Amino acid sequence: MKKTILITLITTTLFACQNNASINTDEAGKVITTYLKGNPEYKTTRFDFGELKFNNEKEYTELENYRKLANEGYITLTLLSAKKKFLSKDSSYVYSAKLTQKASDFVLKQETDMATVKAVTYELTEEKPVDFSKVNDATAKVTVSLKKVNTPFAAFQRKPEDNSEFLTKTYRLKYDKETGWKVKK
Repeated sequence: MKKTILITLITTTLFACQNNASINTDEAGKVITTYLKGNPEYKTTRFDFGELKFNNEKEYTELENYRKLANEGYITLTLLSAKKKFLSKDSSYVYSAKLTQKASDFVLKQETDMATVKAVTYELTEEKPVDFSKVNDATAKVTVSLKKVNTPFAAFQRKPEDNSEFLTKTYRLKYDKETGWKVKK
């Protein structure tokens, strides 16, 4: 009788421990979503501010990007001087651009006349399911598709017309008895 109870207790304990370490697609997606909230995936770009000079057609398109940011409230843009060139398409404009508080969510590093800003952020897509394979009882490998979301500073990237609208990323999950499944860094 004692032997039967002992075997039942051991089997139940092993089965319970095995169930705690189980994971499915929905749980893996929730673990990745939680991880991305604290550690977002993004691309950065360089953003110049301060005193800016615009002299030719190529620079005028960049000026339009600055004006768009000013209209949306991310920067203040003040015209300091304008020099019209006689009988020429090119004129010289000098502006002062300053970052506003609204831009602080996107600024990662700021110097006197340049800032590193988030140009693109990536979020977990809901269309493509999470693909995972369990390596063993305590680890799993999860591949997810992250959709590209442009920030207001996306126009300042070197190649804003990037070829992909998504990013495929693989994360390793590790099971901890106290905290459950977590992304292994």
